[in-house]
Amino acid sequence: MPTASNPGRERRRVVVEQGGPVLVEGPVEVELPDGSTVTCDRFMVALCACRRSKRYPFCDTSHRRKTRSPAKDRKPGQDEG
Repeated sequence: MPTASNPGRERRRVVVEQGGPVLVEGPVEVELPDGSTVTCDRFMVALCACRRSKRYPFCDTSHRRKTRSPAKDRKPGQDEG
C-alpha cells in the first residue's frame, strides 16, 4: 500500500514480540551498524532483538534458552534459607 509521502513505496508491518524477535513482513533489506546490508526474501522475517543469535541480525530462537534458576539447583527437601 503506497503512502501519501512515498507514493511508490509500500508500508511494511512490524510486530514486536515480548521477549522475542521483531517480526517484519518481507522481503527485507537490513542495514547493519557497519553499513553492510543483508537481505531476506521470506514473507515474514524474524529479526533478533536479544543479540544472542548466531545468525544476527536474524533470529535463531536463542532468546528461548533459559538459565538455571537457583531453585533448580537445590535438592528435593532442601530448605531455601
